[in-house]
Amino acid sequence: MPIIATVPRVLQRPTASTDVCIDMGKEAELVTDHDADLFIAALRLVAPGTPLREGIDRILHAKMGALVVVGDGAAVQELCSGGFPLDVRFTPQRLSELAKMDGAIILTPDASRIVRANVHLVPDSSIATTETGTRHRTAERVARQISVPVVTVSEEMSLVSIHVRAQNKTLEPIPRVLARSDQALQILGRYRQRLDTAVSSLSALEVEDLVTVRDVGEVLQRGEMVRRIADEVAGYVIELGSDGRLVQLQLEEMTAGVLEELRFVCKDYFIASSAFVLDRVMRSLQSLDDEEVIDLRTVVSVLQLPRDSEVDTSLSPKGHRLLAKIPRLTEELADRVVTHFGGLAKLLRASNHDLVDIEGIGDVRARMIKDGLARLAEASILERYS
Repeated sequence: MPIIATVPRVLQRPTASTDVCIDMGKEAELVTDHDADLFIAALRLVAPGTPLREGIDRILHAKMGALVVVGDGAAVQELCSGGFPLDVRFTPQRLSELAKMDGAIILTPDASRIVRANVHLVPDSSIATTETGTRHRTAERVARQISVPVVTVSEEMSLVSIHVRAQNKTLEPIPRVLARSDQALQILGRYRQRLDTAVSSLSALEVEDLVTVRDVGEVLQRGEMVRRIADEVAGYVIELGSDGRLVQLQLEEMTAGVLEELRFVCKDYFIASSAFVLDRVMRSLQSLDDEEVIDLRTVVSVLQLPRDSEVDTSLSPKGHRLLAKIPRLTEELADRVVTHFGGLAKLLRASNHDLVDIEGIGDVRARMIKDGLARLAEASILERYS
């Protein structure tokens, strides 16, 4: 059966999250960000609704096998032996017909044209592989040797696998992926409710100046859990392709504002230094493994609080998060306000005259800030004690 080689255009990762979690087995530690981007792009290329996926489905329905490499660059050509050139427009029908021959099928990087067919691929035999079948061993070795996606269709088991560098994934039936994404969305909804509860509680405690390390840690902990579940759902969305539109809409609704909320919580409480800035705090939080996220002390350690801080130690917010909730107040102006007063407690007691003294804050903005903070304080306390 044929092998199809193609290198897809690298696509941006979903905006719902910083990364997409992909199960890459024992080789996970070898995967770079660039490799992960290539893998995501390859998944998009074979997602439902794409011409390549339609061609693969035709091969499956005909109970045939195939080995497809996506990419026709010099590195791919060096591994090719025999076969015949085609250089014709790609269609699912042509792909399924060419799959009847034993050999690889070579596509252009965007899978818009079929370059060669019935090709014998000769990768480096010294490259380690965990596969057993001839077609799958070749696919894994080609993917590891050169940065191109390689798709295999198993004739006996009717399975589709995709290999990119050290990563590989067997595509699951769409109904199963939809069921998993639905379950993940339900879990995400519950965690988002818990996050919203923790955020509301934190707002009230900030107004009353009763915040502790535990309160901040719970918000960071639940927010990071929401982000990680969202990453998993985003992976399902990529795999679902055109069938994942409704899942994507639900994901965007459930995660709206989560990353910004986390960023402002970190900005309010982390101890800044010349070597430790806000972006590094966010990266440190995201780099924690799953067991570390469950540990409250480990989570709050990303804020670089004093070593003797206990979970019941009091903290004073700077005020960035509440100021961000005031309409038409830019973050730059909010930073000036925080710098001027040094903390939320003094800011809440400030008069309009005190606010006007800040550069860029006139009478209108001063009233807007004062009234906005008063409304937020009242709403937070009412919600907490109602």
